[in-house]
Amino acid sequence: MFSPVSPARDGLAGLPARLRALPPSCGPVRLVAIDGHAGSGKSTLAGRLSAALDGAPVVRLDDLASHDAFFDWTDRLTAGVLDPLARGEPAEYPAYDWERRAFARTVSVPPAPVVLLEGVGAGRSALRPRLAFLVWLAVPAETAWARGRRRDGPEQAGFWREWVAAERRHFAEDPSRPHADILMTPRGDTYEARA
Repeated sequence: MFSPVSPARDGLAGLPARLRALPPSCGPVRLVAIDGHAGSGKSTLAGRLSAALDGAPVVRLDDLASHDAFFDWTDRLTAGVLDPLARGEPAEYPAYDWERRAFARTVSVPPAPVVLLEGVGAGRSALRPRLAFLVWLAVPAETAWARGRRRDGPEQAGFWREWVAAERRHFAEDPSRPHADILMTPRGDTYEARA
């Protein structure tokens, strides 16, 4: 049976108020990045944080990456999301469909008080000047990757081999964790937080 966790024990408690109190970092927007290894739980945390922030928009880097460019999405993010938000305008960008291998739909993001940027590499050096806050999901790489492989199934084994090599290179060249404002470790339905 599920037993609720005391808010005092959950590292997520208090974080929404802390984020709302930050000065804007990208025009009128407080851009909050959630970074970590693939499979670490970034999407889950982004969903919970979005709900706690009254539906804050979430920009998913999986929508901007592609099979041909796992980490070569900075220009697409800047032109489609960051520059419009910095002007106080809605952002609009094409989203990649990983099954169809094509940019198949359009996503719109309003210039809300807090916008969450979720995905591997969200805390990269090129983005940090526009970030108000950087969260790192502190799950060891091998643990996170094993979760991702279980989630995606054996038919994605080839993809995961390529992904792991690319992710290792990315973080070796441009690590996010040392620049994080907070480290969040999932503990069941709660998070352990370390500044």
